[in-house]
Amino acid sequence: MGDMTTNSDEYAPSTSDWVREQVEKVTEAGTTDAVDIIGLKVVLMTMRGAKSGKIRKVPVMRVEKDGVYAAVASLGGAPKNPVWYYNLKADPKVSLQDGDVTKEYVAREIEGDEYDEWWQRSVAAYPPYAEYQTKTTRKIPLFLLDPVT
Repeated sequence: MGDMTTNSDEYAPSTSDWVREQVEKVTEAGTTDAVDIIGLKVVLMTMRGAKSGKIRKVPVMRVEKDGVYAAVASLGGAPKNPVWYYNLKADPKVSLQDGDVTKEYVAREIEGDEYDEWWQRSVAAYPPYAEYQTKTTRKIPLFLLDPVT
């Protein structure tokens, strides 16, 4: 049975204080409406850690259109991608909580015209993204989360 434990459903809280605190508040309240970032809505993304195999949870800004969500791997304009970027690349199956509704999605990184369209939508939802992009030479990755039907 040894191998079964590596791909456990054990939740591993973030090492980042603000992420951990936001996740705790959402979990306690049962809704993402319990938290915000500068007054703007977030959604809670649950995924599997690429290295640990454990369950990871991270709040991302709410960028949504027609039931599809975007996840912006900005890390505040840091020079490297957030850890969750590699989690999604390794296992694109995620669940996303918006308000008190949680659904299953599959994440895919986007490029080109689709990127440009969703980047504008992301900046409209969370204006600091525009500033974050000026701070880093990497092109901030964008994932679309398509609902699993």
